[in-house]
Amino acid sequence: MDSHRPFPLDRDTLTRFLFEHAEVRGDIVRLDATWRAVLARHAYPEPVRHLLGEMMAAAALLATTLKFEGALIMQMQGSGPVTLAVVECDNEFHLRATAKWRDDLAAGDLPALLGDGKFVITIDPKTGDQSYQGIVALEGTTVAQVLEHYMLQSEQLETRLWLASDGEQACGLLLQRLPENASEDKDAWNRALNLGNTLTPGELLALPGREVLHRLFHEEDLRLFDPRPASFRCSCSRERVANMLRLLGLGEVHAILAERGLVEVDCEFCNQHYVFDAVDAEQLFAAEVVTQPGSTRH
Repeated sequence: MDSHRPFPLDRDTLTRFLFEHAEVRGDIVRLDATWRAVLARHAYPEPVRHLLGEMMAAAALLATTLKFEGALIMQMQGSGPVTLAVVECDNEFHLRATAKWRDDLAAGDLPALLGDGKFVITIDPKTGDQSYQGIVALEGTTVAQVLEHYMLQSEQLETRLWLASDGEQACGLLLQRLPENASEDKDAWNRALNLGNTLTPGELLALPGREVLHRLFHEEDLRLFDPRPASFRCSCSRERVANMLRLLGLGEVHAILAERGLVEVDCEFCNQHYVFDAVDAEQLFAAEVVTQPGSTRH
């Protein structure tokens, strides 16, 4: 790595890297405006904010493995004060996140926040291919440990993560041991782990990503790839809400209208508010009414 070049701030970017002639790959991510866009839409208590920020950084790191148009959806759900935390990242590194919690919330490790629960990763292609879902128990006291356990059990890949978040940014570093090949450097994995373990959360938050890599691995033969931009984007739309209402059925929608006068839906990710009145509802189901069996056309 060139120690004489100035390090860019690399805000809202993800950078991949490889150890040349070794069985180690990695990624480093820094989310600034992307993370603040999530926080601007919900007043999360600090323990929830910390959990969700680390999950966002981790989701971006794992989404680098997506080789198709689609999304990676990461969920942690349990019986504790935090009942659900969800992060979604697509192949273009558009991210969104949401969480649900109870009022009796205090700071603590992952088991204290979530209690007994499960960790779910869903790979959702947008091209019509079948989705994939992996489910494991919440094993570990941190988000990083849960993900490391999942990757080893489900993907048979040794993976280490270092994650950090605060009210301004969410950051993460991933190292992954590649399948064995004719590598010239058999000790690279252990050496990379030892160097990674010297990284503190404060350094991860304060330093540009490339400066972190330089500090850790400046004596290694490291190949850096061009940074990829990340951003907040919610995939909700009025059309998607309309499709959801069609699935509820005409009778259920009429019942809501009779009780409330309007059908109102809020997106849990971005807080966008959608309103459908009686006329909107009739238009939603008009095509179905026309094509019902037994209807007469003139």
